Amino acid sequence: MSSQTQTSASESRLVLTDLWETTVMGNTKPMSSQLPERKMHWIRWVLTTLWLLIIASLFYDPWTAVLTTPDHLWSPLRLTDNCVAVQGQCMVQEPYPLGATLFWGAIVPSGIFILLIFGHELWRQICPLSFLSQIPRALGKQRILRREDKKTGTVRFKLAMVKSNSWLGRNYEYIQFSYLFVGLCGRILFFDANRFVLGSWLVFTIVASIAVGYFYGGKSWCQYFCPMAPVQSVFSEPRGLLGSKAHTSDSRTTQSMCRTVTPEGNEQSACVACQSPCIDIDSERTYWDSISSPQESLTRYGYLGLMVGFFVYYYLYAGNWGYYFSGVWSRDPNQLASLMKPGLYLFDQPIGIPKLIAVPLVLGAFTLTAILLGRWLTNRAKIHQLQRNPKIGADLVQHRFFVLTTFVAFNFFFFFAGRPFLRLTPLGVEVFFDAVIFVASTLWARQSWARNPALYSREKLAGSLRKQLEKLKLNSSRFLEGRHLEDLNPDEVYVLAKVLPDFTREKQRQAYKGVVREFLAEGYVNPANSLNRLHHLRKELDISDNEHNLVLEELGIEDPDLLSPYRPHSLEDQIRLSAYKDLLERLLYLRKNQTNLVTVELTSQEAAVLRSLSREYAISPMEADRIFRDLNASL
Repeated sequence: MSSQTQTSASESRLVLTDLWETTVMGNTKPMSSQLPERKMHWIRWVLTTLWLLIIASLFYDPWTAVLTTPDHLWSPLRLTDNCVAVQGQCMVQEPYPLGATLFWGAIVPSGIFILLIFGHELWRQICPLSFLSQIPRALGKQRILRREDKKTGTVRFKLAMVKSNSWLGRNYEYIQFSYLFVGLCGRILFFDANRFVLGSWLVFTIVASIAVGYFYGGKSWCQYFCPMAPVQSVFSEPRGLLGSKAHTSDSRTTQSMCRTVTPEGNEQSACVACQSPCIDIDSERTYWDSISSPQESLTRYGYLGLMVGFFVYYYLYAGNWGYYFSGVWSRDPNQLASLMKPGLYLFDQPIGIPKLIAVPLVLGAFTLTAILLGRWLTNRAKIHQLQRNPKIGADLVQHRFFVLTTFVAFNFFFFFAGRPFLRLTPLGVEVFFDAVIFVASTLWARQSWARNPALYSREKLAGSLRKQLEKLKLNSSRFLEGRHLEDLNPDEVYVLAKVLPDFTREKQRQAYKGVVREFLAEGYVNPANSLNRLHHLRKELDISDNEHNLVLEELGIEDPDLLSPYRPHSLEDQIRLSAYKDLLERLLYLRKNQTNLVTVELTSQEAAVLRSLSREYAISPMEADRIFRDLNASL
């Protein structure tokens, strides 16, 4: 293929991508981003209450079984006399409460659908477990660590966090995937149909999430323990179909970031930097940062294999697909009694492996096969693609394999999930549902396929440059034709920066300096790699290497910590410090406006509030002193 043809194809793809973004997606923000936190809080309460009621029904439900009795001809859930064979024998069916059937057939599939369509940012804001794990924080009852400076003897207290270099911080993805594996094995063995065991498992998980919320700050349950986290990664990264772009947003509380509401009604970040990078702040950044890690391929390929093995096992156990699609597995009265009976039925013959052993063997074999096969295919594709076009990059090849994996996983999942319910509806409903699933996953795959690390970086740079242009208050209205700066795509931002007549050379340098300061503070670049990583922006603004080095020198003089190799920076830490600063600023402002204030010393109540904030946001004495001095000077 000629270079001209390749260029034409590339331009066509860009045009199609822009057309999709502007006509289909537009600038629409997801529903969760538009709703105020106070409304989301009530929504969480309602959903959590309903979820707890369903769990309660697993222990006591004398009412819903009436809907399944054969003599109620008006009920689509009524039992029929059709034979459902399990290992060659018709299964005896009796009226059953609907709690377990509703949980597996509707609630679990709806979670997967939400993840792909709306992204993790909606799911994390409405997830009952995430909400319940924050009970200790809401009550102010979290584990506090005592720290004493050996030189000065100063004692301070800080909220307990999971350290990134701890065993848990390094291996949490394996823990989450193992929990997911155990959970799916447990479904087939113990609590697919046994309502008491299912309810007990869910109660145990709730207690565990609350306990984690006590022992560790932030969203540590979601970040380090939750078995749903691998599923979120598979279906909601780099972002959901209708998900927002955090890296181009002007909002200070992006996506599903922890947040609170001040007495004045303003939303305020409550981030304590429990993990960096954080999926709740910017899911796409988290995705690109971890795309080449072995944990990521294990999660995605392993999940696909685990899910396929899970559904296929129902056939291997019963000897037919009718066992699964009839839904009798969710009401099998003999689930626990069959643990030591044959767990496989092939060619009309039972295989003498107990079900208790067969389940983890089958699911483990499918999982391991998918991981090995996925990694092998990916490596072969990388070698082949890099030989043809070295500019493609290994991360892009890996990304597109992940996109294909998610597309297959989503469609395969919904070929089975909820199907027993759907088969009770008219054929048109089932066909419409399948069409929605396929179209939605295709649109998601089309959107995700076009993403790449360079595009993300370009958008992030353009977003930061746009913020600097807004700060400079340049007269850009006549070039925008009624639009706003935030409506511009990255290319338009760069073009605008070139054509603005009052965007002088000095202001260009000032804007560039602001971008460098922001990126250094967020840890997106460091002094060593900033020259290369900001190459595109330097080219657009005509900033030379020497000018870049001068900017670094100036920033080092203005804020030595910004360039210090001993003080790592991250976006999460920047948000944490900013949130603390905002709350402290409010405290000082209220104090300054008190008419009866007669002393410059903090009152005991104010000192207690300050200590509480320092503990909650894990503020070191050095950070507290610096922020306090800056605010005192400005106020």
